[in-house]
Amino acid sequence: MPEFTELLRGYHRFRADGYPEQKDRYDKLVAEGQNPKLMIIGCSDSRVDPAQIFDVDPGEIFVVRNVAALVPPFEDSPGQHGVSAALEFAVNFLMVKQVVVMGHGMCGGCKAALTRDLYGNALGEGGFIANWVGMLDSARDKVAEEFGIEGPEAERAMEMAAVSVSLANLRTFPSVQAREANNSLKLRGAFFSIAEGVLYVRDDETGQFLPAK
Repeated sequence: MPEFTELLRGYHRFRADGYPEQKDRYDKLVAEGQNPKLMIIGCSDSRVDPAQIFDVDPGEIFVVRNVAALVPPFEDSPGQHGVSAALEFAVNFLMVKQVVVMGHGMCGGCKAALTRDLYGNALGEGGFIANWVGMLDSARDKVAEEFGIEGPEAERAMEMAAVSVSLANLRTFPSVQAREANNSLKLRGAFFSIAEGVLYVRDDETGQFLPAK
């Protein structure tokens, strides 16, 4: 496939240039293992790669990406809890010092939550997405009441509200609660505007998003 051929071309560029430049770092990561200080929970959207946005080297950030950068609340029921497993590993084993939830502009998952266009669809035909973004329903109702369900202002409000929902859900995890209480873990919210190329950081006290300084 042509798309995979392009990936291989990128790999060969990496082998020729990128890997040799980072060889010492990779050797250290092999010998000592990974020890990132920061976890980023971001969206799967192809336009918002955290490693590019933050210009970091291999081994510096532990990244989990999913539709709309969502964190489900803690639950102890059996199941396949991918985000929860990654969070558990980062917080309890890697002992990261910060967890950043990063939303972004033009997010399809947040738009689906806002419009509810996929609600009622069968699994495999939008149903998985609808079920996943359903965790935003409460926040969505508040956004819809104030801004409606269409247009840039409503979408941006939904995207930023989703970050706040994920931060609240993070705080339902006992290990996060314990580490926040002893000041060994800091939670942060962020929002990347694709159109502007600007990162906004959430103020913990006001909940407002301000351009990063």
